[in-house]
Amino acid sequence: MTAFMTRAPGLLAPSILSADFARLGDEIKAVEAAGVEWLHVDVMDGNFVPNLTIGPLVVEAIRPLTRLVVDCHLMVSHPEFWIEPFAKAGADCITIHAEATSHLSRHLAQIRELGCKAGVSINPGTSISVIEEVLDQVDLVLVMSVNPGFGGQAFMPSALKKIERLAQMRGSRKYLIEVDGGVKADNIAAVRKAGADVFVAGSAIFAAKDRAAAVKQLRSAMES
Repeated sequence: MTAFMTRAPGLLAPSILSADFARLGDEIKAVEAAGVEWLHVDVMDGNFVPNLTIGPLVVEAIRPLTRLVVDCHLMVSHPEFWIEPFAKAGADCITIHAEATSHLSRHLAQIRELGCKAGVSINPGTSISVIEEVLDQVDLVLVMSVNPGFGGQAFMPSALKKIERLAQMRGSRKYLIEVDGGVKADNIAAVRKAGADVFVAGSAIFAAKDRAAAVKQLRSAMES
């Protein structure tokens, strides 16, 4: 598994939501060979967000296939019911939404107690102030740069100010800043400059015929 706490030169986390599920094992091997560090798993329950995607059994199936960090993003209501199943399935990091629970601190502690890195996510319409009190408890802050629930949306530039603010607030804390939604070669440099460490890219990688070339293009754009 790739070391979790790495900031430079920027970690790519292709979202399997954009992969061909009929060939999921091969898809994962292809992006791993292309040089990405993480694998992003978008979990939607049809309640917190409109769509329904995958459950712990998919994570359990892919865990033996890769040494990449398996980064599970729970876009679900009542995340407390899903934390343990995903931890047992093999997640390395579990991120829950601040908007999904009134017991955020408790559930972040639950994630860590189960041996996973703990992440908190905020939607485009949610202020950073909502998570300020738990920043000492998290390993990762995920900034949504689209409204969650659908792939293929355009990046919202307003996310850059949140990323910049979180980077300023980090101080001696070691949390990573992850951004999810519409990240592509034409905006990844601005996202990196704002202070992001982890870049979720779905169609930008999985929609490309040449995955290695797509990863190379993103890395080159990131440093431009």
